[in-house]
Amino acid sequence: MLSWLVRLNNNTKLKHKLLISYVLVVMIPVLIIGIGVTYYFRQQAMDQAIEQARNNVDRIKNQASTFLRVPTDISNLLLFNKELETVVNTEYSSILELTKTYHAFDLFNEYLQQYRELSAIRFFTYNPTLVNNLEFIPVTEQIEDTEWFDQAIHARSIGWFYVPSTPDNPADALALVRRVHFPEYQSQGVLMVLINRFEINNILSQEPFDTMVVDSQGYIVAAKDISLVGQTFDNLDIEVDLNSQGTGIIDTDVKNEPSKIIVDELLPASSMNGFQIVSVFSNKSIVNDANKISLIGMLFIGLVLLVALVFVYVISFLTTKRMLGLSRQINRVALGDLKVVSNIDGNDEIGQLSRQFNSMVSSIDQLMTQVVETSEQNNRLEIAQKEIKLKMMASQINPHFLFNALESIRMKAHIRGEVEIANIVRLLGKLMRKNLEIGSGHTTVKAEMEIVQSYLLIQKFRYEDRLDFELRLDKSADKTYIPPLIIQPLVENAIVHGLENQEEDVKVEVKIQNLDEKLLRIGVTDNGVGITKERLAEVLASIAGPDEEEKSRIGLRNVHQRLTLSYGEEHGLNIHSEYGVGTEIYFTVSKGGSLNV
Repeated sequence: MLSWLVRLNNNTKLKHKLLISYVLVVMIPVLIIGIGVTYYFRQQAMDQAIEQARNNVDRIKNQASTFLRVPTDISNLLLFNKELETVVNTEYSSILELTKTYHAFDLFNEYLQQYRELSAIRFFTYNPTLVNNLEFIPVTEQIEDTEWFDQAIHARSIGWFYVPSTPDNPADALALVRRVHFPEYQSQGVLMVLINRFEINNILSQEPFDTMVVDSQGYIVAAKDISLVGQTFDNLDIEVDLNSQGTGIIDTDVKNEPSKIIVDELLPASSMNGFQIVSVFSNKSIVNDANKISLIGMLFIGLVLLVALVFVYVISFLTTKRMLGLSRQINRVALGDLKVVSNIDGNDEIGQLSRQFNSMVSSIDQLMTQVVETSEQNNRLEIAQKEIKLKMMASQINPHFLFNALESIRMKAHIRGEVEIANIVRLLGKLMRKNLEIGSGHTTVKAEMEIVQSYLLIQKFRYEDRLDFELRLDKSADKTYIPPLIIQPLVENAIVHGLENQEEDVKVEVKIQNLDEKLLRIGVTDNGVGITKERLAEVLASIAGPDEEEKSRIGLRNVHQRLTLSYGEEHGLNIHSEYGVGTEIYFTVSKGGSLNV
C-alpha cells in the first residue's frame, strides 16, 4: 500500500497535488468555520464601537457647548461696556496719557483671572493714537486681509475662527470674534476672545478614539492628539471632504486603512458659523478584540488543521526529497561540472524536469566548446583590425599647413629681413621633429601642448593680427598620458574654418582642466563664423560614420575614432556651434587608465 502511494504521488502532477491538498484539508473547513465565526464577532464589535462613538460625540457636543458659553457671555458684557468704549474712542495727545489709561484699564485681566476657559482678550481698533499692548491692537492692512477680521467686521453675529500667530497678534488658538459698534462715536472695532487651548483639549483627552473639533475654515481647534491643533483637516491623510459631507457615519480610508468617521455639528448661540465634531477610528482597531474572540473558534479548527498538517507533510516530504536531489545536481553544473546525469524517476513535473535537465547539460557542453573556439577566433581578428586601423589613422596628418607655412616664411623673408623669421623656422623644425618622433602610441598633455603652441605661433606668423590665441592648462594635468596628435587637428580645424569667409579677427582658445579625480576635459573654442544646425548634423554624422568622403574632415574623424578606440564611445568628440557666434569642440579622457592602442 505504501509503495502504491509513493508511485501515485510520483505520477501525479505537482499542481494537482497542491490543489487537492488545499481544497480537502485547508480551504473547506477553514472557510466554513473561520469566516462564519470571524464575521459574527467582527460585526458585533463594529456595531458596539459605532454606538459608543456616537454617544461620545453627543457628550463632547454638550460639553463644548457649555464651554463656549463662557466666552460668549463675556463678549456680551463687553459689547456695552462704557469703560471699554471710552478707552477705545479717546484720542491721546501723548504716550504718557496713553500709558496711564492702559494701567488703569484692568477689565480684561479680571475676566482672565476669573475664567480659566479664556487665554486672552483683545480689541482691534481704528484709533491711530493707540499703541499695541496685546490688549488694544491698531488695525493694519495685514489684519484687515485676514479671513476672521473680514467676516467679523461685516457681520453682526459672533464668529468662531482658528487664529494663527503673527508678530502683532500672538494667538494660535480658537477665538471668538465679533464686531463692536459705538454709535455715540460713529466708530467700530473687533473684539477677540482667545480660548484656552489646553482647557478645550481636556474635553477630548479621555476619548477612546481620535476626536477633533474643526472650525468652518477647516482648522482643527481642539483634538485628543494636541499636535494636530492648528493643522487643517485637508492636510490629514483622510480621504474625505468634510465640507461636502453632512452629519452621520462616513466610510473612508485613513492612513491607507479602512476606517469610519462620525461627524456631528455644533452651532453656538448667536453665531454666524459653528464647528464639526469628528471622531475617527479604524476598523482594524475595533476588530482586534473580535479577532481575539475568534481564536476560540480557531481552537476547534486547529484539530482539523493538525490532521491536514500530517497529510501535507507527507506529500511535501516526498516531493522535496526528489527536488533536493535535482537541486544538488544543478549546483554541480553551476560549479562547472558538465558531466552530471540526473537519475530522478517518475512521470510528474519533477521527473520531466530531470530528463530535460540531462538534455540541457549535454547541449550546454557542446555549445561551450563551440563558443570558446569562436571567441578566440573573433578576439584575434578584432585585435588585428584595431592595429591596422590605428596605424592607418595615425598616418592621416594633413600636410597642407606645412606647405603654407613654408611659403609664408619664404615670402616674408623675400620682402623684408626680420629676426622673427629665424624663430618661426625654429618652431617649424621643432613641430616637424615632434611629429616624426611620435611612435610610442601615447604622449603627455604637456608635450602635446608644446606641439599645439608651436603650431599656433606659426599660424600667428601667417595671419598676424587676424589670429589671436590663448592656452589654459591645469598644471596638475600636464603629466596625464593621451594619444599623440589629438589636440592639434582640432586647433587646425578652428583656424581654417574660423577664418574662412570672415574678415574680422579670430581668437582660438585651448582649455585643459580637471573635471574630477578621474576625468580630464580638453576643449578648443573659436569665435569664427560658426556652423549652421544642418551643417553641424552632417559633420557629426560624418566623423562618426564608417567611411569618410570629404577630405576636409579627415582630421576630425581621425581624432574621434582614435578617442573612441582608446577610451570608449562616451569619450568621443562633442561639437557645439552657433552660426555667426563660434564653435567649441571638446572631449574627455580618463586619467590614470591604460590606453587601448
